[in-house]
Amino acid sequence: MPIAARLCYGPGKIEGEAQPAMFKGPPETLPQHIGFCLMSNFSMMAFASAVEPLRAANRLSGRQLYEWHIFAESAEPVRASNGIPVLPERAWAEVDRFPAVILCAGTGSDASQSDRLYAWLRRLARNGTQIGGISGGPILLARAGLLQGRRCTLHWEHIPSFIEEFPEIEVTDDLFEIDGPIFTCAGGTASMDMMLRLIRQQHGHDLAAAVSDQFILDRIREPTDRQRMALRMRLGQSHPKLVAAIKLMEDNLEGPLAPSALARAVGLSSRQLERLFRKYLAMPPARYYLELRLKRARALLRETTMSVLDVAVACGFASASHFSKRYRDLFGRAPRSDRRAV
Repeated sequence: MPIAARLCYGPGKIEGEAQPAMFKGPPETLPQHIGFCLMSNFSMMAFASAVEPLRAANRLSGRQLYEWHIFAESAEPVRASNGIPVLPERAWAEVDRFPAVILCAGTGSDASQSDRLYAWLRRLARNGTQIGGISGGPILLARAGLLQGRRCTLHWEHIPSFIEEFPEIEVTDDLFEIDGPIFTCAGGTASMDMMLRLIRQQHGHDLAAAVSDQFILDRIREPTDRQRMALRMRLGQSHPKLVAAIKLMEDNLEGPLAPSALARAVGLSSRQLERLFRKYLAMPPARYYLELRLKRARALLRETTMSVLDVAVACGFASASHFSKRYRDLFGRAPRSDRRAV
C-alpha cells in the first residue's frame, strides 16, 4: 500500500484521545495497521514470531485483516542479532501517529539510545497510539517513561538488570502483559502467543486455533505460562534436593546463603550437599553459587549503567576488588574491560 510522506493513520483522533484497545475486540476498520520499529541487533525470532501469525490470519481468513509496516532509525537496512538485514519502509521520525507500534529490540538495548527515540515514543503515546515492546523493547519503553504505573514483562535474561535500573516498575516473568494501551512481551516464541491472543480477541477462537495449527503448536499458551523451562530440565538433572538447592541459590544472589544454611534448608548436611554437587555437576556448591553470581554480574554490566561497585553489591560481593578478581578468574577480563567491549 502507498505510504504518505508522513504516516498518519487512524480515524482522526484528537491528541490524547485513546484508540480502542487492540486486545479488547475487533478493530473499527480493516485492515488493522501495526507498525514494527526495529532497533539495531533486534531479535529476528521475536520479530518473525509476531509477524507470521498476522500473515497466516490473512491467508486463512481470506481477508486482509492485518497490514504491517517496518520502521527504523533511518531508511537504511537494520541488522538483526543474527546479522540478517531488514529494509524498513520509513524512518520512525517520519511517523506522526499510528494505530499501534511495536518496538523490537534484543540484547544490547543499552542506555545510549537516542533521546529522539524516547521523545517520539512519548509523542505517539500522547496521540493515542497503542505501543508495545518485545524482547528487549520494554527496556526502551521504560527509559521513555511509558511504563510508570504499569505492569510489564520482558525476556527473562533482561529481568535482573531491568529491576536494578527501574526498581519502581512492576515487572513479571509472564509471557506477555497487556496494561491498557501499553503491552509488553518476553519475545522469542512468546511473541506468537501474544499475537494469537490478539487474533482470538479480534476475530475469534477458531481463527486463532487455525493459525496455531499452521505453526504446529499444540496449544495457545496463556500469558501467565512461565518463560523458562523447569529448572530440572535446564540442569538435565532431576534430583529433588539438588534442584531445590539451586533454586535457593538463584533466589538469593544479592545476599548469598552460607553453605551450612543452604544445606539445612534442603534437609542435608554440608558434607551431603557437597557430595551431591560433585556427583551431578562436577563442582562444589560454593563454586556453582559463585558462577551464578558472576554471570548475573556480567549481565548487569552489559545491560545497565550501574557502577562496578553497585554491580558487585547487587551480586553479593563485599568489595569491588574481590569482585574484580573473581570476575577476571572466570571470564578472563576485568569487569570494566567487559563493559567497554560492549
